[in-house]
Amino acid sequence: MCTTRLGQLTVSDQGLGCMGMSESYGAADWDESIATINRALDLGVTFIDTADLYGAGHNEVLVGRGIAYRRDEVQLATKFGIDRSAGEARRIVRGERDFVKRSCEASLLRLGVEVIDLYYLHRPPQTAEIEETVGAMAELVAEGKVRYLSLSEVSGDLLGRAHAVHPITAVQSEYSLWTRDIENDTIGVMRELGVGLVPYSPLGRGFLTGTVDMATLEPKDYRNRHPRFTGEAGAANQAIAGAVRSVAGARGVTPAQVALAWVYAQEERLGVPVVPIPGTKRIKWLEQNAAALDVTLTPGERAALDPLAGQVTGARY
Repeated sequence: MCTTRLGQLTVSDQGLGCMGMSESYGAADWDESIATINRALDLGVTFIDTADLYGAGHNEVLVGRGIAYRRDEVQLATKFGIDRSAGEARRIVRGERDFVKRSCEASLLRLGVEVIDLYYLHRPPQTAEIEETVGAMAELVAEGKVRYLSLSEVSGDLLGRAHAVHPITAVQSEYSLWTRDIENDTIGVMRELGVGLVPYSPLGRGFLTGTVDMATLEPKDYRNRHPRFTGEAGAANQAIAGAVRSVAGARGVTPAQVALAWVYAQEERLGVPVVPIPGTKRIKWLEQNAAALDVTLTPGERAALDPLAGQVTGARY
């Protein structure tokens, strides 16, 4: 596994998103998840992504245990900000200084580490101006509790304001063959400021892999309610999955590898470092995803895939 620089932080070319090990994608399996994290490290996938939100802290505890004896190999990223203590219907994104500081202390405790390599604000704050939030995050850097700061799902304006307070290393946003919203605004500011892109859900939450069978999803799987997976939209979007499957079949690789290869191929065009973090809780899919780094799409293949974002039906949330 080669490496990429996100600002001053060197990370593996591909990361591992760990959310599904604790929520949203069916039942959790602690032992299988720990094994997957360790297999990732064996493969050189050392950029590990979690958040205090995932499983209401469960995921940070799990990740902390998974890397406990291999901390020096890991670039550890976590997030804060989304407060759903009053219930999912009343969730709010908080960013006031005291909340930022408490959130970091709690994450350090759950993870069992002394410092977080990359600390994200999970979404734009609703309870404070971005300057207050990033100012508090900068204090964490000064205190040695956090190494680098990042944001998730922000506009170009907010990114610029945040960067004026303290350098921002990366922006994490949904980005894939069927979701390219960040190109409309934020990417230009990222390019100007030298901020890297960390795409989450680069496989379209599994839709682009062609492996999701809606009939067999567990009742608690989030995709049972997702606008792009269900009803008429789900049926219409099968054409997108089919196009990815067609390219993969002709090439002799998997649809997941094609979808990831497309994301990697955007780096030169976007003009920023790109490090996707496909999520999985199973070694089989982890190994398949890591092998995507050996796939380079031809101009013809890219031409077949590039228009797919314009054909998607349904909102991304």
